[in-house]
Amino acid sequence: MPQRILNLRKDLPSSLAVFFVALPLCLGVALASGAPLASGLFAGIIGGVFIGFLSGSEVSVSGPAAGMVAVVLAAITKLGSFEAFLMALLLAGCIQVAAGLFKIGFIASYIPKNIIQGLLTAIGLILILKQIPHAVVLDGNYEGYFSFFQADGENTFTELIRAMDFFNPGAVFISTFSILFLIFWEKSPLQKYKYFPPSLILVLTGILLNALFVAYIPSWAIKVEHLVSVPSLHNGDKLFIFPDFSSLTNPLVWLSALTIAIVASLETLINIEAMDNLDPSKRFTPPNKELFAQGIGNIVGGFFGAIPITSVVVRSSVNIQAGAYSKASTILHGFWLLIGMLFLSGFLNQIPLCSLAAILIMAGYKLAKPTIFKAMYSKGHNQFIPFLATVVSIVLTDLLTGILIGSGVSIFYLLKSNLDHPFLIIEEKRHIGDTMRITLPNQVSFLNKAKIDSLLRKIPKSEKVIIDASQNHYMDPDVVEIFQDFVYTEAHKKDIKVNVLSMRELGEENDHIEFASVLDKKRQQSLRPVEILELLKKGNQRFLEGTPSSKQFERQVQDTSSSQNPMAVIISCIDSRTSPELILDAGLGDLISIRIAGNIISPGIAGSVELACIEIGVKLIIVMGHSNCGAIIQAMKTEQRGNIKFISDEIKPAIATAGIRIVETAGKTEAVNQISMLNLRNSVRKLTDLSPYVKSEIEAGHLGLVAGFYETHTGKVTFDHLEEAMVSKPSENIS
Repeated sequence: MPQRILNLRKDLPSSLAVFFVALPLCLGVALASGAPLASGLFAGIIGGVFIGFLSGSEVSVSGPAAGMVAVVLAAITKLGSFEAFLMALLLAGCIQVAAGLFKIGFIASYIPKNIIQGLLTAIGLILILKQIPHAVVLDGNYEGYFSFFQADGENTFTELIRAMDFFNPGAVFISTFSILFLIFWEKSPLQKYKYFPPSLILVLTGILLNALFVAYIPSWAIKVEHLVSVPSLHNGDKLFIFPDFSSLTNPLVWLSALTIAIVASLETLINIEAMDNLDPSKRFTPPNKELFAQGIGNIVGGFFGAIPITSVVVRSSVNIQAGAYSKASTILHGFWLLIGMLFLSGFLNQIPLCSLAAILIMAGYKLAKPTIFKAMYSKGHNQFIPFLATVVSIVLTDLLTGILIGSGVSIFYLLKSNLDHPFLIIEEKRHIGDTMRITLPNQVSFLNKAKIDSLLRKIPKSEKVIIDASQNHYMDPDVVEIFQDFVYTEAHKKDIKVNVLSMRELGEENDHIEFASVLDKKRQQSLRPVEILELLKKGNQRFLEGTPSSKQFERQVQDTSSSQNPMAVIISCIDSRTSPELILDAGLGDLISIRIAGNIISPGIAGSVELACIEIGVKLIIVMGHSNCGAIIQAMKTEQRGNIKFISDEIKPAIATAGIRIVETAGKTEAVNQISMLNLRNSVRKLTDLSPYVKSEIEAGHLGLVAGFYETHTGKVTFDHLEEAMVSKPSENIS
């Protein structure tokens, strides 16, 4: 079956779901805006067909937006006629087209995700709160009017309280049945039948039930004012209203056009970000293309008598929840609005608003589930509080005001975080001595001035400090001045050695090094074996955490070119995953690495170790094996090939000690690792047997000898106790 047909199986039912939701909302927004009812329907049709076709979004649905009500109402009042307002709308569309062409849509990228989630959650709560009165039949407030404070003097909460006194049994029955039906539908096999949208079934059921109430239970019947009210063109209602082009010279028209363009564009950019988050396929909507599409839509709307159009969260979220896959759903819903307005007004006017309220309440619940609050809370206060501020602000004011308040709170936390953490400080405990590394971020502004000044003043005397600006692209002149005072004045007074990296603001074209970057002879000889082992343990911890120390390899090449002063010699296996310099986070010249399969000890290996200790001054010897060792696995097999048997023969004593049957266990991880550990300890003992020098130096406390085990699955190195490794009995510490 062609892909388009498969997509249509999803898009056709979802388009009907959006149609039934959009129909009363288009009328309600028009009524609340003080515009003709037909202008709301035209906006929905244009938003579906024209913008749906031009938009880069596959799931966004455009139409008249509740967030524009106050702007439209004020503009019509100020301009004195709806025709003059249409001229302003046409100009606003031109401004939006220009904004798209000049790529102004980039501002959508700066909207934080927690604000977007707050918007969606707030819309969900508003849908529930605003639809409850419609669900019980008190609907003095128009559908689509989502602001907290209402035109009738009530607000969202007082309207809920008043609704308790206006229960209509028929409306409550229909809305309750509809909600339970939707819950059942989603959990039943019926949801597989995409050609039968539950919204259509609910609408037909609502019409049928109300007809039964009228015939048999008149007290339960839902009155005309609580049904959908589509204007009938057959009654002489005016179809098109055209703009007043003579008002083009009126400055107020241009001011209104700019206001409409800004508000409509902001709502659209925010909404498409939100819909991209909800889209199960996580497709990206090009913001500039969307601005262009919205502009064309508003130009057409201004010419034919519509009210402003934006991408709308309510319709779009219903579209996604109904299973829409492509923009075909959006376009089809526009055609349904057109067909309904032209031919089906009589049928549509029988739909109870309580049926549609149930659909919107369920849509609202999906946007504002308790699990969403829990998930946002788990992300920390920096994410949760701006999210919560956005939710509360939108519910208690309106969409744009709430977004601005939530963004303000988010910016506060961003600035606070920036003030508290304008740099990364790492105390590096390294073989070359202790250093403080101050890493500066991409941007350092005047807001960081006090924090940086305070840090530099607290650096103790004779400290070694690295100021790393290699990632920085902008530094405020005030901050540059603070660093200048520190480097050229304060550091000299307190005998602080400073290494400045890539800070041209201090006149540094190249890095300058004021202290050694590698181990020198004096420092090498001053280190004790236990200190070296501790340094290597910390290096492995940095490797595990993904925070390796800065190596400055180019400088280390120069500093080690004439001599080497390593601190340890490591006898490791030939496995490609066990490079000692990487897993122990060591620099160039820090380690002497000897590799031999299975960590076996031969006279040649012992001689290499003696050379490292006697001639080069190494203080610590490590025999380091690893998990799932191939040499151990080979030794556990009965057949050997070539010279591999010479290595296997050295490992077999460990197999015998473990008491493991070779044929049955070859290749089993637990057995392999057990033998590896025994083999390491055998190698430690054999090294002291082959080298009287190493043994005597260990007994004198000049050398350290230890076994280490590298876990290839985690990257962790575990060492025997250094003291226990110096005696002949095997240690039990490695695990």
